[in-house]
Amino acid sequence: MSALTFHAGPLALAQIRAHGLRPQDIAVVPAAAGGPKGLIFRALDQWLFGDWFPRAPRERILIGSSIGAWRMAAACQRDPVRAFERLGNLYSGQRYTSTKPSQAQIDEVVQGLLGEFVRGHEEDIVSHPDYRLHLITVRGKRGLAAPGHKYAEMRGFAAAALHNLASRDRLAQLMDRVVIGDRRADAPWLRERFDTFSTQFAPLTAENLAAGLLASGTLPMLMKPVRDIAGAPPGHYWDGGIIDYNLALPYARLARQEPGSIVLYPHFSEHIVPGWLDKALPWRRAARGPNRGWLDNVLIVAPSREFLGGLPRGKLIDRSDFKFYGLNHDARILAWRQAMEEGERLRDAFAAFVEKPDIAQIRPL
Repeated sequence: MSALTFHAGPLALAQIRAHGLRPQDIAVVPAAAGGPKGLIFRALDQWLFGDWFPRAPRERILIGSSIGAWRMAAACQRDPVRAFERLGNLYSGQRYTSTKPSQAQIDEVVQGLLGEFVRGHEEDIVSHPDYRLHLITVRGKRGLAAPGHKYAEMRGFAAAALHNLASRDRLAQLMDRVVIGDRRADAPWLRERFDTFSTQFAPLTAENLAAGLLASGTLPMLMKPVRDIAGAPPGHYWDGGIIDYNLALPYARLARQEPGSIVLYPHFSEHIVPGWLDKALPWRRAARGPNRGWLDNVLIVAPSREFLGGLPRGKLIDRSDFKFYGLNHDARILAWRQAMEEGERLRDAFAAFVEKPDIAQIRPL
């Protein structure tokens, strides 16, 4: 069995059937939130950005939230292969002195690894000749506009959960989507309103890159919100995955502007869950809702069940591993790095498909 599964919308499937899977057709690469899960794509990311995409240079939008934003920042560095290696080592190497670390300790560790990850590479990332990086963040409103203490923040996010349970549209009353992105990209498919959330755009610069990446991965309650990002609307910022967990965005608009373009989405599963609060609500999956047409030009490549069964603990690495391994950081780090090494099978399966596309492997979204 292959380590990868392939799932495509009708436009993406038609393009691949006619021409195979070509790098020149890839216009957008989304990258989901999900913490350590994103590390499983290290080898695939290295091959995509270090080998395959450079064969056909073109403008590409790279858009991510949380760990996805960090991965796409690695892709924009001058040496993406080394950048993904460094990101994997830094992220897996987190160590805490308690099984329940304080906000201050988590902030110190995360800011330290993020600083080491981007320091000295800021201009390369924001000025890449081909890639246009976009970071998704969330800005609080009403009770989340400026919570003065952690209990106020807890009340605000409890209200957000109730609003979201009633309707994803109601969640928009408590938070905005703020995209900190490359000012060189027009991206009308993204800039024209597509849901009830107010989406604001701020230019990505070398000065606000680190703050934007930190905000995109700032977990509510576990970390302090990032305040007043330079060049962005003032306010308190949190993890972009709260609104855009799996990036259910109107990609098919791009197909009208660029016929034949494909959105290549290395993802953890075939399902796209719109927001973090939707994880337990299967009816919210993007391909089942009224906006399913958004995915018509999307190709999702995801780890197969057979692949997952061969990973440590038989699953994707995730934040639950911090609790499982406790303070035995060496064991957790070893497991995570073994998983990243297993990810080479994902790279090899994708490269084999590119070399000899087998349409029979592609399932409909």
